[in-house]
Amino acid sequence: MRIFKYIFDFYIQSSLHVALAVYALICITFFKLNISYDEPVAYFGFFGTIVGYNFIKYDELARIKKIKLTKTFKAIIFLSILSALATFYYYLELKTKTKLIGFGALLLTILYTLPFFPHRTNMRNWSGLKIYLVAIAWVGVTVLLPVINADMDFSIIVILKCIQRFFFVFILMLIFEIIDLQFDEKFLETIPQKLGEKQTKNLIYLLVLVFLALEYFKPNITLNQFAVTFLVAIILGLLTYFASSKRNKYFTSFWVESMPFFWLILLLVFS
Repeated sequence: MRIFKYIFDFYIQSSLHVALAVYALICITFFKLNISYDEPVAYFGFFGTIVGYNFIKYDELARIKKIKLTKTFKAIIFLSILSALATFYYYLELKTKTKLIGFGALLLTILYTLPFFPHRTNMRNWSGLKIYLVAIAWVGVTVLLPVINADMDFSIIVILKCIQRFFFVFILMLIFEIIDLQFDEKFLETIPQKLGEKQTKNLIYLLVLVFLALEYFKPNITLNQFAVTFLVAIILGLLTYFASSKRNKYFTSFWVESMPFFWLILLLVFS
C-alpha cells in the first residue's frame, strides 16, 4: 500500500493531476465550440501547466527555504525539465498570434512567483489578488488559446464561454480557500478570511447559479448541453457543502481538481 500512496502523492505533488485538469478543460472547449482536436494547444496547456505550477510551488522553497533534494523532489525537477522541453516544442507549433497568449501566460507565472517590484512581495502574496489571477490565467489557456489557434471569431458564444469558465475556476478557487483557512496567513485577505466560511459558501452557491444561467443564455443551447451543465452545477454545490477548513489536503488537491474530468465525462456520455 505504501508504494501506491507514494505514486499517488507524487501524482498530486508533481502537478500531473492539475495538468490533466487543464487538458480536460481544453478538450471541453474543443467539444463545446466544435473545434477539431488541436494537439499543439492541448499539449502546450498540459506540459505548460506542469512547468508553471511546479515553478510556483517549489521556486520559493528552493530559493529561500533551501529544501533538501529528496528523491521525490529530484523526480519532480526531472519531470519539470522534460515538461519544459515539451512545452517549448509545442509552443513552436502554435500559430504566431497564439504564441502571444502563451507568452502572456508565462509572464504572468513569473510575475506571480518572483518579486519584481521594490518593497513588494510576489503577486501570489498580494492581498486578495491570487484567486483572480488564477481564474484569468485558466480562461486564457483553456478557452482563448484553442479559440485563437483555430482562427475563430469572438462571437457571443465565445465571450459567454470565457465568462462561464472564469466563474467555474473562481468557484473552485473559493473552495480551495475555504480548505486553506487553517494555513493561509492573515495578510493574504482571502475571501473566506473576510467573509467567513458560511458566507463564502453562500457566495459560491450564488456563483454556481450564475454559472448555470450563463449556459441557458447561449444561442442554440440543447437540452443535453443544459443537463450536463446542471449536473456540473450540482456537483459544485455538493463540493461546496462538504468543504471545510478541517478537510484534509486530498479534498481539494484531488477531488475538487477532478471537476474538469467529471465535466468532460458528462459531456461525452450525453453527446
